[in-house]
Amino acid sequence: MSKEKVLDIIFGRWRSQILYAGVKLGVFDALREGPQQATTIATTLALDPTLSYRLLRALGSLGLLKEDHHQTFSLTALGEFLCQDHPETLQGITLLEEGPVHYALWKHLPAMIQEGKQNAFVREFGLMGFAYATQNTEYAAVFNMAMSSYSRMETAMVLAALTPYDFSRCTHLCDVGGGHGHLLCSLLAQYPHLQGTVLERGSVIENRALLWAERMGVGDRCTYVAGDMFTAVPPADAYILKHIIHDWNDEECMQIFSAIHKAAAPDARVLIAEYVVPGPETPHLSKLFDMHMLCWGSGCERTTEEYADLLEKAGWTYRKTWSAPAHPMSVIEGAKV
Repeated sequence: MSKEKVLDIIFGRWRSQILYAGVKLGVFDALREGPQQATTIATTLALDPTLSYRLLRALGSLGLLKEDHHQTFSLTALGEFLCQDHPETLQGITLLEEGPVHYALWKHLPAMIQEGKQNAFVREFGLMGFAYATQNTEYAAVFNMAMSSYSRMETAMVLAALTPYDFSRCTHLCDVGGGHGHLLCSLLAQYPHLQGTVLERGSVIENRALLWAERMGVGDRCTYVAGDMFTAVPPADAYILKHIIHDWNDEECMQIFSAIHKAAAPDARVLIAEYVVPGPETPHLSKLFDMHMLCWGSGCERTTEEYADLLEKAGWTYRKTWSAPAHPMSVIEGAKV
């Protein structure tokens, strides 16, 4: 690795914070209708014209905007992903991961590793992340926006990984911690014989306008149930958990898997979609995400072997890992025994 590569890593936060400022101030949405001069953008967004130009120039250097010789700026294809109305928007993820709440967590990383005790959320705010969201409406709004963006991206990865999977043996699929139901409804649309249930916290599913079932035309086959996955889940013959298990430590995961095992039909299947950690020779997003989880809560990213061990201890047996080339998310399959 060259010195320049190391410097590139060091300056990485400069880039992400410049990007965050552009999103937070509304720069990308302001350019949605077409090119504008820097002074016009500053006036529209009530910004200082001199300092906003310097920000716009920096965003141009990152390839998110394009500047001409008259200080006129326009969106690039990359910049479009940061607009609120883009179908694959990354705006929420930017506001969450580079916003002041998550930014504050990372300063605790060295101390946590020295002391052997993770969860910077508790260190910084005195609460677990989900509890903090119930008390801070601004953070909760950003968190939910980001989760929607994550969900759309990860649904595509899961569908790709499960392309060869035989769903014909399943009749009722329960999405545990399924949010607004984007993944489950995508699977119901693809497999018309399936019935589906989303299990989620009541506060997440209380706004019916946000739920995907009717919008995706599967409302007659999809039910939303408010509940606690640690204590009880609806009966089904297949379960899927997307980006859920990594939030929790081994003991907490055992509670979830045990609750599912108790409700599951004989020979049921459980599908665990996560960023599975590969061997030491492979650079992978999961190894970076694991540091984020160390800061955010009690969970971690795991290897296939670690997921298999958790399943076995909760009464399941590991069957297979489903993956798609070029996608960082995989699906661990377990069977009830």
